[in-house]
Amino acid sequence: MTPSHSNKPVKDDIGYLEHRQLKRGAAGWVLLAGLGVAYVISGDFAGWNLGLAQGGWGGLLIAFVLMGIMYTCMVFGLAELSSTLPAAGAGYGFARRALGPLGGFATGMAVLIEYAVAPAAIAIFIGGYIEALGLFGLTNSWPVYLVTYAVFIGIHLRGVGEALKMIFAITAVAVVALAAVVIGLIPHFNPANLFDIVPDGSPTSSAFLPMGISGVLAALVYAIWFFLAVEGVPLAAEETANPKKDMPRGIIVAVLILVIFGSLMLILVPGAAGASAMSGSDNPLPEALRLAYGGNTILADFVNYAGLAGLVASFFSIIFAYSRQLFALSRAGYLPKWMSLTGKRRTPYWALIVPGTIGFILAATTGNGALLINIAVFGATVSYVLLNLSHIVLRRKEPDLPRGYRTPGGVVTTAIALVLAAVAVIATFVVDVFAASITAALFGAALLYYWFYSRHRVVAGAPEEEFAQLAAAEAELKS
Repeated sequence: MTPSHSNKPVKDDIGYLEHRQLKRGAAGWVLLAGLGVAYVISGDFAGWNLGLAQGGWGGLLIAFVLMGIMYTCMVFGLAELSSTLPAAGAGYGFARRALGPLGGFATGMAVLIEYAVAPAAIAIFIGGYIEALGLFGLTNSWPVYLVTYAVFIGIHLRGVGEALKMIFAITAVAVVALAAVVIGLIPHFNPANLFDIVPDGSPTSSAFLPMGISGVLAALVYAIWFFLAVEGVPLAAEETANPKKDMPRGIIVAVLILVIFGSLMLILVPGAAGASAMSGSDNPLPEALRLAYGGNTILADFVNYAGLAGLVASFFSIIFAYSRQLFALSRAGYLPKWMSLTGKRRTPYWALIVPGTIGFILAATTGNGALLINIAVFGATVSYVLLNLSHIVLRRKEPDLPRGYRTPGGVVTTAIALVLAAVAVIATFVVDVFAASITAALFGAALLYYWFYSRHRVVAGAPEEEFAQLAAAEAELKS
């Protein structure tokens, strides 16, 4: 019944897990939907517009549609998986059950790369918004990143209930800002502005696709920024009141909201200020308003300040996500066990601090948001391939497993997402082959760490491991 790699006695597991518990019942479906939007909402304020430089408006539009389909299909699969296997490991736990310990670890590490690097990119965009306001003479530099990490990791150390409620409030401010952008830019929308990037002369280039068909592939990386990290909602499963009902509702509502906001920003911001002007901006929304109105306005300043709230919401919530992913991998013994220790407030303090330190170093040393987006997207898309594959395999392998929610279209839905995710992995090499290759090498090194070291030290009593042991026991009884 117990897999050979799980060699820790159950008696020891009980005491071990007492110091690795999260606070239960802290979030219902409304907070989960807010968390899903918060994970991603910074993508509406900055980052996506860099895709205009890669594929023009037409290329980014096609990429947005394709990635919107991918995320929608994948989220339906995740809604099923999270209602079936509710544990803090989320993607790692799903893949662990479907693909075995190596597949679980690979998925967890890919997600961890995504969540550790994405806040570093967001910190750079926060610096850009602060510099645009001219506050205290601050520039987009390391002191801003240091304060951002220190303050928001500190709040998370206070406790999950406080953190989730604050995320929800900050996200509400950001949503108001996006509504203000829509209202402010509609009168200045001109379709001609969408096509003001000069075609590069390649065989398939045009006003609609100035970089040709290849530009669509490159733009996929930045279209993903409209949605990246919404798949992190299931990481709150152990802290949810009723995961079988709350998880599907929360994550599906979140992705629908994100599709609406992403569509509005993609059309109105370059449509009012020009695709060329927006293609390199690190604060595109307030800059679009300033260009549209011929100078600074109260509305532009409001969006600039409130845009900081949107960036902070994603930064703040992805800190929650990376800490829970690292917590789960460490608790199960895949990564050093000291990283999953929790304090009196049931918060995993090392799992908050270690990736935060790495993210700060990346932001301070590179200062390149586009580079960090590509690294984060590489981790994300690799995990998407494995997550969608997990849904398909689990449907085939355990068709009778009790499911609180069933994906519309079944494995066909997640197969569509899997194919699109695989294409997106390739796109990261098109945008920056060096960064993608280095990230792939680090991912490979992590797999070697698992194979030669951590697979012999897995904790049998961790929730994700218990799920796998129950499945193995049931299969043995049936045989």
